Amino acid sequence: MSQSTSLHQAGILDPVPAHARYLSFELHPGVDPRAALTQLAGQADGRDTVVGLGAGLIATLGAAVPGLRPFTAPAGARVELPASPAALWLWLRGGEPGELLLRGRAWQARLAMAFEPRHELAAFCHQGGRDLTGYEDGTENPSGDAAPATAFVQGAGPGLDGASFVAVQQWLHSMARFDAMSAAEQDHAIGRRRSDNEELDDVPPSAHVQRTAQESFDPEAFVLRRSMPWAEGAACGLLFAAFAARLDAFEAQLARMAGAEDGIVDALFQFTRPVGGATFWCPPMRPEGGLDLRAVRLTA
Repeated sequence: MSQSTSLHQAGILDPVPAHARYLSFELHPGVDPRAALTQLAGQADGRDTVVGLGAGLIATLGAAVPGLRPFTAPAGARVELPASPAALWLWLRGGEPGELLLRGRAWQARLAMAFEPRHELAAFCHQGGRDLTGYEDGTENPSGDAAPATAFVQGAGPGLDGASFVAVQQWLHSMARFDAMSAAEQDHAIGRRRSDNEELDDVPPSAHVQRTAQESFDPEAFVLRRSMPWAEGAACGLLFAAFAARLDAFEAQLARMAGAEDGIVDALFQFTRPVGGATFWCPPMRPEGGLDLRAVRLTA
């Protein structure tokens, strides 16, 4: 593994955990976030707690990270793609939901001097990595050496190498609509058989597999997906998270899914829709431990 990828937040490359908790924060108006971020940098391990900084927060620090831009719906999108920007994003990873709840409360207390909670969502691994619809998620994820090459910045210099960008969307499923579809209709909407995850030959151009085939873009649009299902009461869906060395790949896939490229909307929108979306910069780690925030003009 190269020096740049050895400095990444390890939780990005690790398999999805049994349970997770996602926290997003807003910056208190008029408050200098430097002390809180310095504390965060020293305490976040990058494995059990993955950290992302929003473009607005970085601008407040008088800095800019090349390649980071706020989430926006692509021009010509034929479906609604709401944005839910935040200053700070934490992905808490673990094996027990109660422990994650308490860890989340502890982070909120530590950050309270500068940040207020905006949104919190618990998630879990389902049937070894399947969406609640029963289909395997992330089938085309890069593996081996291709995974870090896809996920992490390399060759950009100290403070940037080993970083990643993450696109996050909360999708809300209509299970009633999904259940009303026949098994064949469901398979053709995804483009794979649910029973064995085999890709189907004869599918409509709206099939999700057709819309997001990563090698079909120019340039190829590979991302490392680390999505997890969520459920709150009767509501449920998928917390989509895609990590990459550049946001271009996610933006290209989303534009095609939304029909902005050719007018064909991804069949997923028949039974699910995003209710929020945001992008963040996930800083690298220092060799001695802790987040490396030199790129945003902070040092521990």
